[in-house]
Amino acid sequence: MAFAAFFGGRARRERAAVELAYAAIVEQARAPVFFATLGVPDTLDGRFDALALHVFLVLNRLKADRPASADFAQALFDRMFTDMDRSLREMGVADLGVGRRVRAMAEAFMGRVRAYEQGLEQGDAALEAALRRNLYGTVAAPEPASVATMARYMRRQQEALAGQPAATLIAGELRFAPPAATEASP
Repeated sequence: MAFAAFFGGRARRERAAVELAYAAIVEQARAPVFFATLGVPDTLDGRFDALALHVFLVLNRLKADRPASADFAQALFDRMFTDMDRSLREMGVADLGVGRRVRAMAEAFMGRVRAYEQGLEQGDAALEAALRRNLYGTVAAPEPASVATMARYMRRQQEALAGQPAATLIAGELRFAPPAATEASP
């Protein structure tokens, strides 16, 4: 009995850590500065893209500590898409359409992961192009200054997350740099 309780407790702690991390990601992704100041569309697509960008940043950080972080990263990914499923159902999407839409969102997310990874590796022009195609994909002509600011923001978040130990992240205690800093130009 004690053996099962031990592992049951561990599973609860792991779920709680994922919930804590996901809540921090959602809070950061919903910061008004992205929508009110930096031109991210305050739409379903824009909010999905803001969330996807922040989940990407955390998952990208966790890659450095695989295999120790692999289960947590997978659970975080799963939590995001469980939330997408719930949100679509709350918006009234028919049960038969939810799975198809969630699958399309997962494919879109994976495309963004590839684009942002390449952008971070290849430099500012590539990262800004990835942001224009994805985060600002539904904006006809995003402000170049906003796109550049978001690219700097991503790099600042990448540094902030890199400075946090994997064990802290896996415990769900991730800290982003303040989003208000995105308002300032370099």
